[in-house]
Amino acid sequence: MDTSAPAPPDVATPARRPRVSLWLLRGILAVHLVAVLCQPVLAGLFLSGDVAAIEIHGVIGTVMGLLTLVALGAAVAYVIAGRGRLWVLPVGVVLLLAEGAQIGLGYAHELQLHIPLGVAIVVASVLLAIWAWTPSAAAPRRGRS
Repeated sequence: MDTSAPAPPDVATPARRPRVSLWLLRGILAVHLVAVLCQPVLAGLFLSGDVAAIEIHGVIGTVMGLLTLVALGAAVAYVIAGRGRLWVLPVGVVLLLAEGAQIGLGYAHELQLHIPLGVAIVVASVLLAIWAWTPSAAAPRRGRS
């Protein structure tokens, strides 16, 4: 008579998925996107004669750089702890560098580069924020086979 308990069935260990780190990244990207979308409005107000709008434009530009830095930290947590997509890190670094250049170009009044770079930053920020809310962002990264 065998008194040993039956072996438990093989249960696949669920893959680690980004949860808290993804929500943190989503939140920061959403706030960043609001700041990004304010920039063309403020620039338009300045061009329409509201001189004070350019000061707010500069302050929000600096805040955007800080938000991108925080988002980069959240992206590191998303990739390492949450096993999220790796491509988010280089995209975050490029966005941070672009925003740094954007700030410098704005204060140097180099509008021929400041405006097209601003458009690129808006497009990239919108796409990144949209991606963060897709099912792909919540899926765990595939391991090596």
